[in-house]
Amino acid sequence: MQRPFFALRPVALCAALLCAPVLAQPSLPEVRVAAAPQYPGEQLTLPAQTASRTGLSIQDTPASIDGVSAEQVRERGDHGVAEAVTRTVGLTSSASPGNGGLAFGSRGFAGVNSVGVAEDGLSAAIAAGTISSPSDSWGYERLEVLRGPGSLMYGSGTLGATINAVRKQPSRVASHEAMVSGGSDATARIGLGATGPLGDIVSYRLDVHGQRSDGERALDDSRSGKFMGTLRIEPSSDLQIDLMADHSLQNPTRYWGTPGLNGRVVEALRGENYNAGDSIIRYEEDRLRARLRWRATDAITVRNDLFHLQTDRRWRNIEAYAYHPAASTVARSDYLEILHDLEQTGNRFGVDLALGAHQLALGWDVSKASFELGNNAPYGGSSVVSAFHPQPGRWISPDPTLAKSATELRQNALYLEDAWKLSEQWLLLAGLRRDTYDFERAERVAGTPFDKKLGGTSARLGLSYKLDARTSLHAQYSSGHDPVTTLLTLNLANRDFRLSQGRQLELGMKQQLPDQRGEWTLAVYDIQKDDIVTRDPNRPAISIQGGSQSARGVELTGVLRASAALRFEGNASYTDAHFDTLLEAGGNRAGNRPPGVARQTANFWAHYRLQAWQASLGARHVGQRYANNANTIAVPGYTLFDAALHWQFNAHTTFSLLARNLTDRFYANATYGSQFLVGAGRQFELGANFRF
Repeated sequence: MQRPFFALRPVALCAALLCAPVLAQPSLPEVRVAAAPQYPGEQLTLPAQTASRTGLSIQDTPASIDGVSAEQVRERGDHGVAEAVTRTVGLTSSASPGNGGLAFGSRGFAGVNSVGVAEDGLSAAIAAGTISSPSDSWGYERLEVLRGPGSLMYGSGTLGATINAVRKQPSRVASHEAMVSGGSDATARIGLGATGPLGDIVSYRLDVHGQRSDGERALDDSRSGKFMGTLRIEPSSDLQIDLMADHSLQNPTRYWGTPGLNGRVVEALRGENYNAGDSIIRYEEDRLRARLRWRATDAITVRNDLFHLQTDRRWRNIEAYAYHPAASTVARSDYLEILHDLEQTGNRFGVDLALGAHQLALGWDVSKASFELGNNAPYGGSSVVSAFHPQPGRWISPDPTLAKSATELRQNALYLEDAWKLSEQWLLLAGLRRDTYDFERAERVAGTPFDKKLGGTSARLGLSYKLDARTSLHAQYSSGHDPVTTLLTLNLANRDFRLSQGRQLELGMKQQLPDQRGEWTLAVYDIQKDDIVTRDPNRPAISIQGGSQSARGVELTGVLRASAALRFEGNASYTDAHFDTLLEAGGNRAGNRPPGVARQTANFWAHYRLQAWQASLGARHVGQRYANNANTIAVPGYTLFDAALHWQFNAHTTFSLLARNLTDRFYANATYGSQFLVGAGRQFELGANFRF
């Protein structure tokens, strides 16, 4: 669908909201300069903005928060958001072209219905199991992960974890940065960033990024570009207004996986692609946002965020492949064309209150999402091609692509959070949130229109105790809720289902080492999720909400500065996850591990600096995962080794040589149906970063 770069209606709303306070405050703001962390990887003193609105630090928050800074991203060369955040503890990728590339697993729960993705605390509506933004790490100061239920902050669909991309902010101190790189498979990237003042009360931040790659196989090429802009108005030291406008366009790889045989990937086919020659994957997104922060008094701060999001997505592909070794052929089916037109407008209002020993945050979130779905179901069409010399041919379907449904989802949420400092050692964090969802679906071709109301209540009760100035213990109970399917694509078959309920118990320890030598954290957890969809044991043809699954595990993270030149970063996790109750048409799945969940994960980096040079060596381990509830298709575990060499040419310029998958390990990142999404082989990239 063709449309203007930015819709006019949200602009008018933003102007109406913001003009009055701007004109009413003529005084000049103070200049704020934030110092960069001295050592990348250390984070306990940072504000826990992804986990709480009460202003607590990560050290003091009784929850598990992990993250990756922009400096760590540069050191490691992790250009994609998925690449960067899966370096954090226990987080694995389940990305595929069908879910937008931003599906993850954490603490025994996987997929977009259990691991949420947000930008600056704002979660976009999820349509048909797809999240496509933010895809790359340029323009973000930090990528943060809140592990466990995050419903108190983000609403439904965050039982496993929430990933939050924190934008770089405007500054009244002018600075510029640039990045350019190129490497294997004709990969090229460029990034530009700038910030500075515009007069006495206005500053700006601009980030532009683009990338292209040919990929490792035919039809594996990808292209993307984005613009991120922020205009900050500070009429006084107590009032701050941000106007943000973003645009992104992605054409991801059209690779839907390598066929399997008897539940295993066929390595001999790793270099082939069986999609159509005229296949399409395209995501286009515009975002507008107006943010107001007003410190009314020393004890009262008012926050308001008005936002508008519009996303167009299109897929036209052949997505299912069956390998026949005797004939050396691949049978192709599922000729899919799918169109998404998603529009979301909302407002988030909040008040922060400092009342003695209490730091309160309360607010009201409201949004409306409209989703138009078009497709060519029932996705007919078939063809047979050579397994080793496929001729892609053209996409031709016997089924017309039609507008199938129109959906509206209205959400309201009220929340209250209280950080109560009981003493110098004890802090109690409690919160409550109530979400309501009002759903309406109209069928364009066939079917029964219907409406639905859903609701969920989330709670948190956490206690933090300081053993000393650098060491704290915490305990937390939290609850949340996940949809049985993405809310915008609720259908008649699951109309009567309610939200699945989950609860978590967590114990943990956080410690900063003396003399800024580093820090470490330890967390153990137990999560129970009920009301998942199962079969009625007395009527196996009927689906009901009576299933349950659980997960318990341990997570360890650490940063150690062994000397002025040598620094280590690492994490490890163990997860014991299984279905407690689950009946399917194929049998009883109780005791099986949920798909996309690895028992063990580990990440490690060592950095050694010698004058102007820094050498880094990294390792990533992901244990075996399953692709289905029956545990008959296994994704083998793997360990990858990466390296980076940086040369600081002068105060403004750094050259880098990056190497990925040094041993050229053959592995699969995830699955799509019975196909395996094979990861990239050995790759090299040479780049330069400029700061001035």
